[in-house]
Amino acid sequence: MRRTVFNEDHEAFRETLRAFIEAEVVPVHDEWFAAGQVPREFYYKLAELGLFGISVPEEFGGAGIESHKFEAVQYEETARAGVTFGGSGVHVLLALPYIKALGTDEQKKRYLEKFVSAEEMWALAMTEPGTGSDLAGMKTTAKLSEDGTHYVLNGSKTFITGGVHADRVIVCARTSAPTAEDRRFGISLFAVDTKSEGYSIGRKLDKLGLRTSDTAELAFVDVKVPVEDLLGEENKGFYYLGSNLPSERWGIAYGAYAQAKAAVRFAKEYVQDRTVFGKTVASFQNTKFELAACQAEVDAAEAVADRALEALDRGELTAAEAASAKLFNTEVAHRVIDKCLQLHGGYGFMNEYPIARLYADNRVNRIYGGTSEVMKMIIAKDMGL
Repeated sequence: MRRTVFNEDHEAFRETLRAFIEAEVVPVHDEWFAAGQVPREFYYKLAELGLFGISVPEEFGGAGIESHKFEAVQYEETARAGVTFGGSGVHVLLALPYIKALGTDEQKKRYLEKFVSAEEMWALAMTEPGTGSDLAGMKTTAKLSEDGTHYVLNGSKTFITGGVHADRVIVCARTSAPTAEDRRFGISLFAVDTKSEGYSIGRKLDKLGLRTSDTAELAFVDVKVPVEDLLGEENKGFYYLGSNLPSERWGIAYGAYAQAKAAVRFAKEYVQDRTVFGKTVASFQNTKFELAACQAEVDAAEAVADRALEALDRGELTAAEAASAKLFNTEVAHRVIDKCLQLHGGYGFMNEYPIARLYADNRVNRIYGGTSEVMKMIIAKDMGL
């Protein structure tokens, strides 16, 4: 079936992005993989390509396009090439919606021009050691100073993608104690300057997959955050976080579909070239059946991804629909990538082959953005169960 989700502008962008990846990323990606992060300078190249300003309003240096379809193309093209852009996805998919939705005119003017140019890279700090998916249980605090000019931030965060290179981090912290009726009350969001005194980066975490993205622990000891860097209203942070979760989970769902599609491509190319017992691996019936089954699952995941994308662009993607898309597509990607690695035999276990890296990168999809178990809870609640 012919897809209808993309138009000529998206396909022109795809061609430009594919050429950029082949010229600027593929030749050096192994170096990034070994280093455990991309060079900070690489983000300036992404900015020059226009990736950071697509949905930023024109008055702040962006293109003003209110659509996630260009992001979708980026998911497909990076997966196709077996590469990643480090932590840049957090900059656009996670941080930008909060700036656009909650920022005052003064904040947008102060933040967005630097955001588009990559002069300031952004990250989002929610998770804390010991809390995991229980955001309401966070312990980091932000107390307003006596003169009312700043907040004093204390606490720590972990698993913060983009945390090493970030120039500003949206930090979630408690400004008030939870109430007996609502333990989610009392959380606020702050755009914290990482150069602030008392702000420190702990370990750059050694991850199973997504090796080129810088993921870190952060610590805050009496960090002074100007009141001008409070995003939105005080104590409403948890509800702001909830409003952006559907788009975050769509991104994970779409990325998982793109990875599964790439895995089938990698496996198909490999089995057509690899010879055993005097004939190609592709000529065996088991190979044909396994890849056919994988292709059918990818077709289904594509339909789910595209439907969620269209709903997101219309502003109609619900929390339950996003959870369903994430659950389905991440589980499909898990099965498909595992089968495609198996078809590579022993070479599938070697990091020099993209299927091995894809296998490791994919595993976190069923954990971050809410685990598969949390997705099932959301879907069940929506069903009235």
